[in-house]
Amino acid sequence: MSAVVAHDVSFHRGTHLALDRSTFTVPRASRTSVIGPNGSGKSTLLAGIAGLRAPSSGRLEVFGGPPTVDRVALVLQSTKLNEAMPVTVREVVGMGRYPSTGWVGRPGQADKHAVSDALRVMELTDLAGRQLTELSGGERQRVYIAQGLAQDHDLLLLDEPHTGLDVVSEAIVEQVITAAVADGRTVIMTTHDLSEAAAADHVLLLSGRVVASGDAADVLTPTYLTEAYGMRGVRIEEGRVYVDDPAHLPVGGRHTHGERVVHPEVPGSDLH
Repeated sequence: MSAVVAHDVSFHRGTHLALDRSTFTVPRASRTSVIGPNGSGKSTLLAGIAGLRAPSSGRLEVFGGPPTVDRVALVLQSTKLNEAMPVTVREVVGMGRYPSTGWVGRPGQADKHAVSDALRVMELTDLAGRQLTELSGGERQRVYIAQGLAQDHDLLLLDEPHTGLDVVSEAIVEQVITAAVADGRTVIMTTHDLSEAAAADHVLLLSGRVVASGDAADVLTPTYLTEAYGMRGVRIEEGRVYVDDPAHLPVGGRHTHGERVVHPEVPGSDLH
């Protein structure tokens, strides 16, 4: 059974058609990268899979049933933080257990273990008592991913988990994603980086709809990339495909994937 099955599914945001009719599957126990230009529908698709946005038409199934928030963990790229609210790292991660404990319920041993384990794998145990506002951007992102892990769901959705991370945090996040898949979980992550997408087990290429889905070598081709990004966004030199993506610009003081503003990709071979 696939983790996600979509048949002619579409999503609107208000009156705007965010994702046109698309049919695709996402394999279980795998890493799927969702890639496409800004406004292509990536975040909308994640929200739909998480059960936070109902399809406008078509059918979308997660593990054989309708998408529901209690079956999927969603970690957004940016989470609004109330700077005036004192909250520790452990408390934020513990919020991932609210579906089982409720907002006012007392956490049981299973809940405490899930939180401690999530802190450990994200290398946050020593920071558990710190205020969230005291952490760097990369550390905060690790906290939110830990919150998703604490939910202990089989499907983990990550919205650009590597963007803006320091080198240490990115290495930790990458290790956790790899371990989650090895443990039988399904990870779906959006990205603007072709090299990240090419390293995935499965790829969805979006441009207002799912342009192509499947193995990276079959999806990240000059034909499909040009269809998704347009002729001006894609150029081919000596057999390599380059995508100029303004959404993935270097940020001062942050890791920027080797300062890649232009991402070369060669299906089936090493990336540079």
